[in-house]
Formats: sequence, structure tokens, C-alpha cells
Amino acid sequence: MSVGHRVSSDHQLARLLQIGVVLEEVVEARAYHHYQSLSDEERELDEEIEDLLEHAAEESAEHRERLERIIDELDAESIPFEDIETLVEAQYGKTKPDDFDGILYDQLCNEETAYKFYDDLINAIAASDAQFGVDRERLVRLLTDIREEEAEGVEAVTKIMETRE
Repeated sequence: MSVGHRVSSDHQLARLLQIGVVLEEVVEARAYHHYQSLSDEERELDEEIEDLLEHAAEESAEHRERLERIIDELDAESIPFEDIETLVEAQYGKTKPDDFDGILYDQLCNEETAYKFYDDLINAIAASDAQFGVDRERLVRLLTDIREEEAEGVEAVTKIMETRE
């Protein structure tokens, strides 16, 4: 499903929000994977990366919870998790955490992907004149807040990368 189209129903909105939930799970899982890959020595020497990964995982969990609360308010049939996971994998999960040249590049990709998804979703909602089972302003405000947090994540990773060149 392309986010580039208008969002025309609660069902479609719920499906897109579920994709957001799975994207957040991917970001959290990758941050956790990278954190676990750090040796005790690396964790001691590089608190900046450790903090970045910890923050990314916590933020993704919070984003998931916020999205799930909105989904629960919609009058839409639930889509099986496996179907959403397949959509996310096909669209956004073509790489694995170790496919990148290091933790920071992977984290940057994750943050940028999430930012782009939320940006596209906000634009698709704005292009729609559909009535949703949730307040449109509150929905857009929530998605805008999450998008801005993803932008801050991109900036944080970029800043760390620039100091290490």
C-alpha cells in the first residue's frame, strides 16, 4: 500500500497506522540488535552510541504505544500482524541491520525511513476529505510530533557521524 494516496477510510488509516507500528518495531529491534552487538569495552568507550541506541529503542516503543491508542479508537477491522509485517518488509525492510557500514549508518537509515513514512502519511491525510473515527487535528498533531522526533533522531545521528569523520 502506498502512503502517497489519499486516506479515504478508517480501515485504510488503521492499516497505515499499523504499518507505522511495525516500522517502529523494526527500529526498536535494530537498535536493540546493535546495542547487543557492542562489547562491554565498546559500551564503556562509546557512551554516545550507547545512549543513541537506548534512546531510539525507547522512543520507538513510545511511538508504537501512541499509534496503537489511535488504532484502538478507529472503527476498523484489525489486519493480521503477519500481513502488515509482510507489507513493511516488502516496502521498507529490504536490508538487514548488518547490511550497512556500521551502526550509525543503519540508525540513520531507520530514522530517515520513519521520518519519510510519517511525512507521507501526514500529506495523505491532508489530501483527503474523509471523515475519520478520530479527531483529524489530534491525529495530525500526533503524527507531526512523531515525525519531528524522527527528524531530531536524524539530526542526532548526523551530528555524531560528523564528529567522527
